[in-house]
Amino acid sequence: MNANQNKAICRRHYEEVLTDKHIDVVDQIYADHIAYGDSQSMSRDQFKLIATASTVAFPDLKVTVHAQVAEGEFVVTRWSATGTHLGDFMGKGPTGKPVHIKAIHIHQVADGRICHLWEQIDLLSLTKQLGFAIE
Repeated sequence: MNANQNKAICRRHYEEVLTDKHIDVVDQIYADHIAYGDSQSMSRDQFKLIATASTVAFPDLKVTVHAQVAEGEFVVTRWSATGTHLGDFMGKGPTGKPVHIKAIHIHQVADGRICHLWEQIDLLSLTKQLGFAIE
């Protein structure tokens, strides 16, 4: 696959899975097992649970991709998201507060499927917006 095809696969994560809430798309764009960070891994079904939890916690979640850069199997995406906290998140009930999240993902795509994900999300800002204490 070329760099543009890999970027398109990764963009589907933001547009179709998170914004449009089509969790079944995970089956099309993710490998059976996904490496996460430098030392963790999860099954595609586990990843679907995480994606579902995000869309339940923030049912109006809208993700905007600001930039993507790809080289070989790797795609770097700078993105942000807005939403309203209307479901359980981080063990806390809904606050009704709006949030704005900024993040960067690095995906590795092999054989047309995302097989590895590294992420940097501004969780400090997110928890402050929600009024959660950091422990």
